[in-house]
Amino acid sequence: MRSRAGEFLDRTFPTWSLAPAAIIFIVLSVYPILNLLHMSVSTFRTVDGVDRATFDPLANLRFFATDPVLKAAIVNTLIFVAVSVAIELLIGLALAIQVARLRRGKGLIRTLMILPILVPPVAIGSMWKLILNYDFGVLNQGLALVGLGPVNWLGDQTLALVSVIIVDVWHWVPFIFLILFAAVEGLPVDVMEAAKIDGATDRQVTWHVMLPLLKPAISVAFIFRAILAFKAFDEVFLLTGGGPGTSSELISLHLYKIFFVQNNVGYGAMLSITMILMVVAFLLVARQATASGAGDRP
Repeated sequence: MRSRAGEFLDRTFPTWSLAPAAIIFIVLSVYPILNLLHMSVSTFRTVDGVDRATFDPLANLRFFATDPVLKAAIVNTLIFVAVSVAIELLIGLALAIQVARLRRGKGLIRTLMILPILVPPVAIGSMWKLILNYDFGVLNQGLALVGLGPVNWLGDQTLALVSVIIVDVWHWVPFIFLILFAAVEGLPVDVMEAAKIDGATDRQVTWHVMLPLLKPAISVAFIFRAILAFKAFDEVFLLTGGGPGTSSELISLHLYKIFFVQNNVGYGAMLSITMILMVVAFLLVARQATASGAGDRP
């Protein structure tokens, strides 16, 4: 006959077995966020070579209210996320559907599409900075052959953010393509063949059969890519540095300057919290829209 202690251990073992993972999660995730919250309501100054924190949330709020770059950074980030992710979804979805219809060469195309993802962002930024160079860039040389240009892609206030979006689209379309291509390959073939037997054209099958079935995969690709776009840093830092002026300044780049150039740790932490809240708000809206589109309750 088993003792009560043994029965208790057996009953609670699944819970206790999660303890090591829970402790690691708290140490690596929860504690840094709590520390960030503490930093966001503090100001820091160095006394005798040691950084000392003082509780003063109003000081960071004053920085937040009077920051001349913040509004431009928020607007640019929202434009960057909306435009780049929308273009990437459209191109990635069109490529996935067209490649899935090929009889041969799918493996080769899939392999080639992975290459831009494998290239480090630093190399991508350097490569595109040369391509978009005003004096000797390949793009301007191509425009010169047809009697156009040159165009100041990175130095013009109206084109700097557009250029960053172009590079981001080149970099991340393969990511969307791979997600949606796997989803298209997994669609039930018999359903689409039945639609064609009933007289539907390829366009009608795509619009009325494939796209509704692909909604979950499109939603996942959209949410993942949008979260990454909110945090975009490397390419804009290397291409424009946020300029000219604040025309291509993103929140992530502004955060870097606040933390590491201005050394304003408390205000930088407050901006980080603001960015986290923006992403969380986006996720809630996206989840609500996805649930509504699927006809499910959130």
